Amino acid sequence: MAFDAGGDQSLSRRAMQAELLDAETELQLAYAWRDHRDEKALHRLVTAYMRLAISMAAKFKRYGAPMNDLIQEAGLGLMKAADKFDPDRGVRFSTYAVWWIKASIQDYVMRNWSMVRTGSTSSQKSLFFNMRRVQARLEREAMAQGQTLDKHQLRQMIATEVGVPLRDVEMMEGRLSGSDYSLNATQSVDEEGREWIDVLEDESAQASDLVEETSDTETLREWLLTAMRALNERERFIVRERKLRDDPRTLESLGDELGLSKERVRQLEAAAFQKMRKTLESQSKEVRALLHA
Repeated sequence: MAFDAGGDQSLSRRAMQAELLDAETELQLAYAWRDHRDEKALHRLVTAYMRLAISMAAKFKRYGAPMNDLIQEAGLGLMKAADKFDPDRGVRFSTYAVWWIKASIQDYVMRNWSMVRTGSTSSQKSLFFNMRRVQARLEREAMAQGQTLDKHQLRQMIATEVGVPLRDVEMMEGRLSGSDYSLNATQSVDEEGREWIDVLEDESAQASDLVEETSDTETLREWLLTAMRALNERERFIVRERKLRDDPRTLESLGDELGLSKERVRQLEAAAFQKMRKTLESQSKEVRALLHA
């Protein structure tokens, strides 16, 4: 079901002209949808309460979201309410739908407030939508008593009032202090001004770093090949299968192939590593000698 046909003003007019349901008719429509999936009953139920959804959406205009989008989200919440409503509970549909409509609108506002996720828990949502109101009331009360609250005191009082940790108040204060800005915006009104993105540090590897890394990798590769040449054929085979494969083989599988015990393969592996270590240490000494020559 679409809610944006003709724009939000047209939708608002149609919603205000929709029928008002009495309790008995509302109950019949709810049963028809729940028990028989009667789409005409669902449409009639949702249409009748669309004015409620629009009214609630209007309360969130101050958060800067387009009214048409808010109405869309309110309508989705209304449809979720209709789908989950249980007429046997003895509650009016409008009372039940209010929670779903509000939750849908709040989720939309928080998703679109900033590229940085603002919050998802119920306490963070309560803080997001009530922080400014609670802060203003606390400041008025303090002023009436001739008191002056510093920022830390005010944050602590807000945290206590809303029932959230102090760190959540500090985090939300930063998120609400301003909206997102484009990195392509210029730093001055001058057309020649640099864009903000131009001052960001390039975190990719620099050419000098790449050359140095490539040189080091090649040096290590040569050292490893030299160390491997110091081993006999069986030792080289064991080292390759145990350390140079993407899926290293077990001592037991190598023992079965070579006709040796698992313990003997382990001893040969240890001996091969000891030979390689001595070769690498010898090369390291030679390099240090050349550097200090």
